[in-house]
Amino acid sequence: MSMYHPLLTADQMRRLERGRFAAGQSSLDAMEAAGQAVAAEVLRRWPDARQAVVLAGPGNNGGDGYVVARHLLAAGWTVTVGAWGDPDALRGDAQMMRQRWSGAVAPLAEALAAIDGATIVVDALFGIGFSRPVEGALAGRIREACDRAGGVIAVDVPSGVDADTGSVVSDMIQADATVTFGARKPCHLLEPGRTRCGAVVLVPIDLAPEAAELAQLGVATWAVGTPRLPRPGPDDHKYSRGHVWVASGGPSATGAARLAARAALRVGAGLVSIASPPSAVAINAAHLTAIMVRRAATPEAFAACLADPRASGMVIGPGFGIGERCRETVLALLATGKPLVLDADALTSFEDDPAVLFRAIRGAVVMTPHEGEFRHLFPGIDASAPRLERAREAARISGAVVLLKGPDTVVATPEGEAFINGHASPELATAGAGDVLAGTILGLIAQERQLGLSVAQAAAVAAWIHGEAGLRLGPGLIAEDLPEAYPGILKAIAVPALRGGRQ
Repeated sequence: MSMYHPLLTADQMRRLERGRFAAGQSSLDAMEAAGQAVAAEVLRRWPDARQAVVLAGPGNNGGDGYVVARHLLAAGWTVTVGAWGDPDALRGDAQMMRQRWSGAVAPLAEALAAIDGATIVVDALFGIGFSRPVEGALAGRIREACDRAGGVIAVDVPSGVDADTGSVVSDMIQADATVTFGARKPCHLLEPGRTRCGAVVLVPIDLAPEAAELAQLGVATWAVGTPRLPRPGPDDHKYSRGHVWVASGGPSATGAARLAARAALRVGAGLVSIASPPSAVAINAAHLTAIMVRRAATPEAFAACLADPRASGMVIGPGFGIGERCRETVLALLATGKPLVLDADALTSFEDDPAVLFRAIRGAVVMTPHEGEFRHLFPGIDASAPRLERAREAARISGAVVLLKGPDTVVATPEGEAFINGHASPELATAGAGDVLAGTILGLIAQERQLGLSVAQAAAVAAWIHGEAGLRLGPGLIAEDLPEAYPGILKAIAVPALRGGRQ
């Protein structure tokens, strides 16, 4: 199974369906399968309930709703369909499914008023067809009615949520679960839509896109699934697994660099060294065993650490210090062309003139801003625009892979490809967790020979591993704990090395 799962926009999903149906696949059968899958999930999730209200919209999502209603009625439930507008105005497959429904149909307002704590609500109003805001008072009545219900399940996408961005355009539906078809959509991972979806259940219904279709549709957004990483093979040695460098700050701010270094080592890099100002060498050395320390007093000395062809790159920023010295060091490192992860101070130091940084970027560079750093580094990007759009634009402008941190971490490339990781824990909002992530990213980049990951993929997988550590450790975790969870995670996701090693 692939580590990356396609996320289709509403337009791409429609084009996929049109192509399949034009080639002879039955659209009516697909609608039947979709509605049946939703009904099955309702019965599985609420086995003791016996009453449902299906909110049926004016398009194909509403047609799915009539199928759900029919299957719940057949299971012995009391079911009412609340119709948006005139149900006889439905067209095509939706009208066919309306005609197959023999139960009660009520105006939407009447159905909403009947919802109580014993009612399961099926949201089949709009799905991916949602295109314009719903009048505020009506949206409010829908939200209030659903809040009274014993449970809410959405068909494809919770109504009011933009399928492509996760934005809540109309505040109507907070679902306990969402059943989607063929492929997930960006809103299933991007906040606040992700929260509105509840648990997302993907049902193929013979609409899962094939590789050729993904290419034809131009799909460039991927969800990060559970990674499967090869273990070291018999031909691997410490240098083949990469030599990672981390730039340390002064004696009062060395801990961040050590966190990044520890993460790189724990995630599998063969060697890790800290480049340290002379004033901090003793304190770094006193805290380190498997991680080496080398003096580096000037920007040129930091860059010289990467002169060895076996050097895999450097993390700079955690605890380094903000200002001219940091800017000069980053520019010197960029001139080497070696992979770099720019985090924290390495980003903040350029917020007054980010163009200087962007002009110097060449080769493999990952920037890891949180929202505040992002706004300062990319002031020309509308802060109210969707996160996926902003990350893509930032990568295009800067020429770097951009990892925009958050509960829905987005990794974007200058070429427009993007990965979304929703596999994380709020417990990661703690000091030093970002330093650990930075080291994890470069630790995976350094193992390119073994793992075969692109730079963006390495950043995306790092976000998943970091998130899994947060989920495993749970409440009370601190940043120092995170790398110590990596061995168990790596063991769980490991696959055998390729025979003879990766060529």
